[in-house]
Amino acid sequence: MSYSVKEAFYTLQGEGRQSGRPAVFCRFAGCNLWSGREEDRAEAICRFCDTDFRGTDGEGGGRFEGAEELAGHLRGLWDSGGDGGGRPFLVLTGGEPLLQLDEALLQALHAKGFEVAVESNGTLPAPPGIDWLCISPKAGAPLIQRRGQELKLVYPQEDLLPEDLPAGDFLYYSLQPMDGPRRKENTAAALAYCLRHPRWSLSLQSHKELGIR
Repeated sequence: MSYSVKEAFYTLQGEGRQSGRPAVFCRFAGCNLWSGREEDRAEAICRFCDTDFRGTDGEGGGRFEGAEELAGHLRGLWDSGGDGGGRPFLVLTGGEPLLQLDEALLQALHAKGFEVAVESNGTLPAPPGIDWLCISPKAGAPLIQRRGQELKLVYPQEDLLPEDLPAGDFLYYSLQPMDGPRRKENTAAALAYCLRHPRWSLSLQSHKELGIR
């Protein structure tokens, strides 16, 4: 199988329970909730996405022929990024990474020593073997994957309140203020919600404040 990657780079995880941890980010091309074209945004299921996941022309991106080629590429980014300390940590994101992630790639990544995290919209079942699975549900989309380590809800979403989510089995529940022109108001609303409902923790996009990807 070949894999289409928009970009891949060494950075810090900027949000959620793993925030602040050095990681290689691998952003797969493509999503099943929006084409990535601005002219399609108004009709998309997910209309607030702020990520460019179209094509394979980003830094470290490309088309990789087979799991071993992609795993080797990502391990090279880790090795060149730091001094080799700590367990190599990889975040697979998108777009929607579960459109491409399969057991062969997971096995190849584990063989390279990676702890593998995945950030998914939850509309597709996840293959077994993911070390850290973060699900971020979207209003209007079915929530198929209801088990994982973290559920991270962008807030507020019209027609998807935290209390309306179907029952699931997660270790952590994170509320992340929606970015955009109302980010300040959304942050205040998310903070107030977390204080009222301590099952939820506030997740801030620290990478944007730090000026990193």
